[in-house]
Amino acid sequence: INMVLGAASAGVRVMTSSSSPGISLKTEGISYIAGSDLPCLIINVQRGGPGLGGIQPSQADYWQATRATGHGDFHILVFAPATIQEMVDLVYTAYDKADEYRMPAMILADGMLGQMMEPVEFPEKEANHQIEKPWATTGHQNKRPHNIVNSLYLVPEELEKGNFERFERYAKIEQKEAMWEEYLTDDAEICVVAFGIASRVAKNAIAEARARGVKVGMIRPITLWPFPKAAFEKVEKHVKTFISVELSMGQMIEDVQLATKCRKPVLLCNRAGGMIPSADMILDAILKADKNGGAE
Repeated sequence: INMVLGAASAGVRVMTSSSSPGISLKTEGISYIAGSDLPCLIINVQRGGPGLGGIQPSQADYWQATRATGHGDFHILVFAPATIQEMVDLVYTAYDKADEYRMPAMILADGMLGQMMEPVEFPEKEANHQIEKPWATTGHQNKRPHNIVNSLYLVPEELEKGNFERFERYAKIEQKEAMWEEYLTDDAEICVVAFGIASRVAKNAIAEARARGVKVGMIRPITLWPFPKAAFEKVEKHVKTFISVELSMGQMIEDVQLATKCRKPVLLCNRAGGMIPSADMILDAILKADKNGGAE
């Protein structure tokens, strides 16, 4: 990860990848990169945990990715693909946005996507390398002052100023860059919230519930940070309850509760430790919520 920091400081596009424990080992360096205002791409193919856990699919690194990818006050962009094609497409987006906002970006996948084989078409576009990087340490040739890339500020007033400026940038990102998919939400009274592989399983459950006359739809966050709060504002008037479907003990559910300001019940449908909720399990949660009128 410190090699990533060095390459990023020279202005090139650079990435690293690992699974959950490996990302944990990189978090100190990720914090240095964020504190140096450098763009890079990190790919995490999540596996079950905590500890060594297992090698099966998981979504239990949600908190790590969206809350604490390292020490200090900072965020990273977090993208959650649901297909192999989307994983490819989001690499382009992640690099462009990382460069635009000078910050790390992460593609948060899972062991299922990491092991799947699906057809892929590479976009007929060139990566956007046109963003100028006047801050890069590329040699000054006596034509400009030295560029210094560093995350160390011994004067607390300067560190505070940098943190405030960074969070002003984050506020713009939250307004402009949230991405999500809406699926059958126009008349939904129950709204499933799922990302990644869980969203694909949830669509099968939703189709069966619709066949039974239940008005259910789905919000699929594509960015986990920034979390797509606007999507919930659009449906909140007619949705009676939300169901967070996760491959964890319940981590994204907290962001769903925050996005809805706890005005509607938010239920959890989950498996953990490398297990995946089945379509029948999600359908059962939908039918139970419908029968209870949204009450837990």
